[in-house]
Amino acid sequence: MKFNPGQYIREIRREISKVTWPSRKETTVSTGMVFLMVFVAALFFFLVDQVLSTAVKLILAF
Repeated sequence: MKFNPGQYIREIRREISKVTWPSRKETTVSTGMVFLMVFVAALFFFLVDQVLSTAVKLILAF
């Protein structure tokens, strides 16, 4: 099979036309949710790290 650049470009355009792009509002809400979840995860791991650090210090103090 021989490569046809024109056919390739037509297929790309056809596939891109099938994509449903998110609205500006959907993108903003999704971005906000990602930042919120990153903050929650960071807070969770910070708290777990503090608890484990305190526990190790107490164990090693004996």
